[in-house]
Amino acid sequence: MKGLPLHIQPLPLSQVGAQGWNVLADDLPFPVALLKRDALAHNIAWMAQRTRAWGVALAPHGKTTMSPQLFAQQLAAGAWGISFGNVFQLAVGVAAGVRRAIIPNQVMGAGDLHAIQMLLQAHADLRVLFLIDSVQQLALIEAWAAAQPSAQLLRPFELLLEIGFNGGRTGCRDEQQALAVARAVRASSAAQLAGIECYEGLWAKGESSADSQWVNTLMDRVDAVARQCVEESLFAHEEVIVSAGGSAVFDLVAARLNPVLGRPGQVRVTGVLRSGCYVTHDHGTYTQMMAAMAPRLGCDCADALRPALEVWALVQSCPEPGLAIVGAGKRDLSFDMGLPTPIARAAPGALQPQAVPAGWHITGLNDQHAYLRWDAADPALNAQAPVVGERIGLGISHPCTTFDKWRWMPVVDEDYGVCEAISTHF
Repeated sequence: MKGLPLHIQPLPLSQVGAQGWNVLADDLPFPVALLKRDALAHNIAWMAQRTRAWGVALAPHGKTTMSPQLFAQQLAAGAWGISFGNVFQLAVGVAAGVRRAIIPNQVMGAGDLHAIQMLLQAHADLRVLFLIDSVQQLALIEAWAAAQPSAQLLRPFELLLEIGFNGGRTGCRDEQQALAVARAVRASSAAQLAGIECYEGLWAKGESSADSQWVNTLMDRVDAVARQCVEESLFAHEEVIVSAGGSAVFDLVAARLNPVLGRPGQVRVTGVLRSGCYVTHDHGTYTQMMAAMAPRLGCDCADALRPALEVWALVQSCPEPGLAIVGAGKRDLSFDMGLPTPIARAAPGALQPQAVPAGWHITGLNDQHAYLRWDAADPALNAQAPVVGERIGLGISHPCTTFDKWRWMPVVDEDYGVCEAISTHF
């Protein structure tokens, strides 16, 4: 596995921390992606405390990490469940012990429907909810259920009605369409309506005024449809799930996840936030979003989420003034929402990292190379230029697409000693 010494004998993941490895002692081959233990623990505890204070449940996106070890830590901290992007990811989570799951995606394929039913039948305590936004999707679900030889033994699929918007991704575009879908589900024997859902994350700007207006507009639509569903008794249970949440403006969404839906004593709302990137945060996109969020939360950025994911690599060439080639690229770290940021350096043989000059920047990536540049006309920067063999720590932007490039990651202490490890299953 990439990042694991090739000369060692196979060992259980649980024994990695006992090997005495240290990243800056060159005990692991480079490049290597790692997690900072203290920042990771802080982030998990911080979000658990926040959601409790807001009175909402948390079902973080498991697709961010696809790591059973991190699922376990999030659940142990009080997460209501885990969210997954598809049925394959759900199966990984169930094998890891997840028993409440949301798939914030439309499910309709025969193989996926069959897999969900198999999981439900194998685990009596398992609850799985997924999204619906069309009567065409419901027709596919019903046709599959009707074709099963023992359809009477199937558990009805639990669905969340997705509210979308013009120009967005999935979801019902208007109230009339949403209610038509909800009424069709209510009349179905193959499915039942458990709640309502939306997703706002990709359209946040990191500007409080604009983001507040955007979230409130979307959640007003969610509330209106949910109230009408209550009025027509379209939800299957007394508990109504109201779910939303990417990782960009989760505070604004959380404030709207406990709407009053009418019929006091007959409807109980469970608001479920699905933010996932908080678990490691980052040095790019979500750091920028947190800068806008922190004043709304009444805290300093340093007291909120902390970057916990880094990729370390070697300077392998300094071919011309103002340029160093670092041995990590698109196969090793995220680049879809911004290039990595140089955050630390360690000279050959040094066991403690140092800060990098402010003038260092990554300007491009190849598959396995990063272009580290600085102003070659600046004598001060030239005096601090990297050298061949130096270790460079890179902060990433958007953790999801770094995790999926590694089958394992060491978890390190503040001195970069490896104290445990996690596995990933994409």
